[in-house]
Amino acid sequence: MKTSPRIDRRYRSLLRSGSAVIALVLLAGCASFSPDKGMSVVAGVADAAIRKDVIAIRSEDDARFAEETVAKLKSRVLTVESSVQIALLNNRGLQAAYNELALAEADMVADSLPPNPSFSVSRSVSGGSVEVSRQVAGDILAIATLPFRSEIARERFKRAQLAAAEQTLRLAADVRDAFYRATGANELVAVLTEAKTIAETTAQLATKLGETGSLNKLDQARQQAFYAETTADLASARQDASSSRERLIRLLGLWGRDTDIRIPGRLPQLPRRPDTLPLIEVQAVERRLDLQMARIDLLALAKSLELTQATRFVTLLDMSASQSKELGTPNRSRSVGIDFQIPIFDGGEVRVRQSAEIYNQAFNLLTEKAVNVRSEARDAFRTYRSAYDIALQYQREVLPLRKVISDELQLRYSSMQIDVFALVVEATARIAAQRAGVAAKRDFWLANSTLLTAVNGGGRGESQSQTTGTTTAQASAGGGQR
Repeated sequence: MKTSPRIDRRYRSLLRSGSAVIALVLLAGCASFSPDKGMSVVAGVADAAIRKDVIAIRSEDDARFAEETVAKLKSRVLTVESSVQIALLNNRGLQAAYNELALAEADMVADSLPPNPSFSVSRSVSGGSVEVSRQVAGDILAIATLPFRSEIARERFKRAQLAAAEQTLRLAADVRDAFYRATGANELVAVLTEAKTIAETTAQLATKLGETGSLNKLDQARQQAFYAETTADLASARQDASSSRERLIRLLGLWGRDTDIRIPGRLPQLPRRPDTLPLIEVQAVERRLDLQMARIDLLALAKSLELTQATRFVTLLDMSASQSKELGTPNRSRSVGIDFQIPIFDGGEVRVRQSAEIYNQAFNLLTEKAVNVRSEARDAFRTYRSAYDIALQYQREVLPLRKVISDELQLRYSSMQIDVFALVVEATARIAAQRAGVAAKRDFWLANSTLLTAVNGGGRGESQSQTTGTTTAQASAGGGQR
């Protein structure tokens, strides 16, 4: 059976319209939300770098799991590992960073969708006739460049995932820092408490000897000064311990009755052997999240530059189709229109130059960042080894020798070979050595944490400012393409 030419035209028109709709639907279908809202990358980085679990709390089950895990960990004396795990589950600032990641995914999906067409209806009266017009218009340029924009949006989302992972590592590094400072402060308080007891005893003894005339006024004043200085140092150490404890509580996200945490009174012992990391520069360049984000920035800018060059002569291309019908008559008219700018005064050279310079800026910043990352890794490892050697020297040599000296002087004082002033001088030296020993052990653990951060990322090193610069450059370039 043959069809009329009019029906053929309608069929072909309908087929073309259907193909266009199917193409738009397929393009729209490429953009969708991930089941975990992008948390897989964050979980992978946290597991590989610090062996910890992370969770984005978005349901009552998630909140119950986090609450039960935190309560279980908090019921025991804290360790650095349990402190980090509590913070990753309970810190609301980190949860806000995960919300930011979900927003970034929403932006990625929005940027990957074709633009919505605009539809307008108008009614005009002329003489005794009434005409109704309908018009559909769409941004053809936006549809044509949609694959480019989708790819750039996906790269930006990858960067947002790495940024959330870096926030996770940064919180872990802050918690390690606060834990070691709080624990070191507790150990120093114990040392100074013992020292205060000794100073108080010697001061009372000096007072009695002064009353009997066995000790002159100068030596009595020295004993009293020693006691007063030790008391002041103990008060300062207690204040430092209290502030360090509060900082740790803030990072753990605890409040109310949950702040009754138990922090160890002594720092962990030194490891038997220090780590040897001959490939630390290679590991840092491969793992550092800020460097990976800079690479993604550069890749996105390269795609933006390519898109700018491809569309340099055309910045506006709208297509519209309209239909008009005069009411009461069979008259009907159709029209198709295209709007575009004529590149007489602006041939796109400015946008191309801007995009090219932004890309070159990002390339130079990436190169500088790679150099800085290598240097930071080397410096962190040298500081780590130096801190280990210093702490080990105090642990194996200085403190045992000081104890021997104190024991020998105590024996000589008991046999009346020396006076109490010699004991006080030695006690002062021994307390100073103990304080230095605690500080050296604390500095080693802080250096160990810094080394972990220098390899994996999450610190606040010199390269942080450059990350901001690259991000700004990327934002500027991306904005120029829309």
